Amino acid sequence: MSGSYTRSSSFTITDARYVGAKIGADLRLLNNYYGTPALDSIDDYVEEVALLLRDGYLDTVDYGFRDSATHAWKLRLRYKATTGGQLTDSRPGSLPRAAELTGYTFYSYLTYSNAYGALTAGEKAVVNANLPFSRTTADAPTALSGSTTTGNGYARNGAGVSRDIYLAN
Repeated sequence: MSGSYTRSSSFTITDARYVGAKIGADLRLLNNYYGTPALDSIDDYVEEVALLLRDGYLDTVDYGFRDSATHAWKLRLRYKATTGGQLTDSRPGSLPRAAELTGYTFYSYLTYSNAYGALTAGEKAVVNANLPFSRTTADAPTALSGSTTTGNGYARNGAGVSRDIYLAN
């Protein structure tokens, strides 16, 4: 799955890192509540988002906890790249504190934009070589029966991400 959006030509790496830092604050809060993701990995997630967002290559990125056996989310934070009228710049936080996550593992899943899909294999290799870590191909975890909360987003200078939170029943 991939999406498309147009960024402002003045959207810079500084703007993208501002948005990424807010995602990083959410990830630090997850660490505070649930013990993962590892604090030393959060900066890499933030930089990955910033680089892909700056260049228009991010569609969605999910962070959360899934059942490894069923590949189903228990708790998922989804950030979708967006521009224009839907932009909000909220405060990080407002995450579920009391989710029962015993037996679930932290997981991240990313989808690229149509702009990334239009790159040649060589261009994709250059983009991927500049990211802080490599991702492998995988199927997206499922989100079965649960509730989704929307409304938060992080943005600056015409581009950003909208956030939704999924919590399985």
